[in-house]
Amino acid sequence: MKSLRNYRFRNSLVSIQFVLLILLASCKPETVLQNVISFDTTMPVFSGVKALSATQVAFDFSVPVTAQSVHFDPVYAIDHIEDGQRLLVTFKDPLPVGSPIMADLLVADAKGNTISVLTPFRSRNDRVPGLLITELRTEYSKPKVEFIELYTTSAGNLGALSVITAINGVSKPLYEFPPVEVSQGEYIVLHLRTIEEGCVDEVSDDLSRSAGTEASPFARDFWIGGSTEGLRKTDGIALVNQDGLILDAVLFSEYNSGDWLKQELVQYSAFLAASKAWTGTNGLNVPPQPIDACRSSYTTTTRTICRDESAADSNSAWDWYVTVTSGATPGLPNRTERYTETVKTLKSIKKKK
Repeated sequence: MKSLRNYRFRNSLVSIQFVLLILLASCKPETVLQNVISFDTTMPVFSGVKALSATQVAFDFSVPVTAQSVHFDPVYAIDHIEDGQRLLVTFKDPLPVGSPIMADLLVADAKGNTISVLTPFRSRNDRVPGLLITELRTEYSKPKVEFIELYTTSAGNLGALSVITAINGVSKPLYEFPPVEVSQGEYIVLHLRTIEEGCVDEVSDDLSRSAGTEASPFARDFWIGGSTEGLRKTDGIALVNQDGLILDAVLFSEYNSGDWLKQELVQYSAFLAASKAWTGTNGLNVPPQPIDACRSSYTTTTRTICRDESAADSNSAWDWYVTVTSGATPGLPNRTERYTETVKTLKSIKKKK
């Protein structure tokens, strides 16, 4: 009996060697292993996460996958999971509006290849307030820093809303707001540097909580950490929701002729046109050029770019002006007096050119 098993084993080895010889003769060396054992080592590719509703989040992959483990931080109870190329996680209870969450997943495809995913996301915010950009400072002179001022035209929650700038890049938010309830008629000031002690985000109803130069007891103050330059004299600002849709935007430039001199400005201009967020001389669908931007040549630390708050929003340079010297009003209604260039100022600008 033992000799029979040995005979069969030797014959099996001969058969395997014969198959290998055929494969080596007919296949490329790198495909032999895959052909012999039918093994695919290509891992699924994770392509993104999106909060679809207050109770459902989608994770997208390159191929259909099955969830091996799914965890969230903070912990939220899961009702059920639907496997597929879009893996859907449904929660038992609604998630907090616009809150930061970390997802930790292990998934496998049909051939057993696995991938581990650790990705942050924001829960769904369907209560976005009406918002307008109303004032901005492009200059820095310690202790006064660059800022972006917003005004709420309706109540809602700021969670998952982002501020992007042209120079920082349209795909990388400069700032993401925490989940904060706001009322209609509030001013919100985003200070673009933190160079003093006591500068804290005002996420409660106490609007006098933050210290720092130009922190306003009449407005809701937020701060970007560090001392890196926040805005440039030729730049753009857009307020976007978690789906990447522009809620409001502004474009400003030191020069008003020719083409954009930086690729980041070209990309931002195309971003505005794709969302029909800025009206230029050639309409909404054409990327705006420097001639279509607000003129920022005359801005200083005390002369800011202001929205005409008495006029309807036209999504164009006509909505904006440079306020008078010492006319900056972060957290308050804008001064209506407009800066008028003098002969001395014009000569100074010509020298810079």
